[in-house]
Amino acid sequence: MKILVTGAAGFIGFFTSKVLSSKGHTVVGLDNINDYYDTKLKYNRLKELGIDTKQASTFNSICNSKTHDNFSFVRMNLENREELPKLFENEKFDVVCNLAAQAGVRYSLENPESYVDSNLVGFLNILECCRNFQIKHLVYASSSSVYGLNKKIPFSTDDNVDHPISLYAATKKSNELMAHTYSHLFKIPTTGLRFFTVYGPWGRPDMAMFLFTDAIVNNKPIKVFNYGKMERDFTYINDIVEGVIRIIENPNKERIEKNDLYKVYNIGNNNSVKLLDFIKEIEKNLETEAEKNMLPIQPGDVERTWANVEDLINDYDYKPSTTISHGVKAFVDWYKGYYK
Repeated sequence: MKILVTGAAGFIGFFTSKVLSSKGHTVVGLDNINDYYDTKLKYNRLKELGIDTKQASTFNSICNSKTHDNFSFVRMNLENREELPKLFENEKFDVVCNLAAQAGVRYSLENPESYVDSNLVGFLNILECCRNFQIKHLVYASSSSVYGLNKKIPFSTDDNVDHPISLYAATKKSNELMAHTYSHLFKIPTTGLRFFTVYGPWGRPDMAMFLFTDAIVNNKPIKVFNYGKMERDFTYINDIVEGVIRIIENPNKERIEKNDLYKVYNIGNNNSVKLLDFIKEIEKNLETEAEKNMLPIQPGDVERTWANVEDLINDYDYKPSTTISHGVKAFVDWYKGYYK
């Protein structure tokens, strides 16, 4: 298939592009390479995909990979209503995997406009292009944050998600509603994926795994919010990507034949891990005990997440299973190598 992967210089988009192209699909990666976090990390991910970083810095022109014949990259803003349709017209994609978004719960308190631009306007443009260029399937990233203040554990896609507690979560819920509308009106198969706390090598510097490791290595105290009374369904990057690719490669034909064109899945480890246990695993791999600065919970944060993945098991015979001990070691090994 020919697949557009948006957010290709991002954490999940990078790995998804890498695996899809290695499996023989033709992949066009798109990213605007914004400066929400260190752009050097984003350019280095693209380097791993064989993209010349000087070429990649130019907006709206395709550059081909030096090492992957079936991967190319374009720097583009999803909110660009003129250039995005041109890309769709020229490339004639079969499937779109939309992983691009302005990420981060806390940053949405500081810069709400960027979430509207990327996550709402940008997603609308993707939907319009899917409608106008006969895309066979849109797979897109949602988030566990849509569950907000839900008390029932584990979180199920059957649960009501009308109480988001951050603008980021609200935009992700909005994406699901928008996708539902386009599936209903224009018969576009859409599949939303609610990711649960993704971590692993090449991970984002604003995520807990990276922040804790970096602070411990540099002999700085780590910030432990809600006085450590937090639990997360930590999901290893390889497990996330495996789920994404199974859904891209094997669209549920029975569902489409029944005209059930809209679907949402949780992708998580189906397990809730205490934050302090997660920190202990990092300490073990770094052979250093962290100095902990215990703080109250931050606005927009939830105390606990846990994914019910029964639908994923039933429809795709798949359940993420990487243990915290394996995943944390893989990240710490990568961090040591990347930062020497």
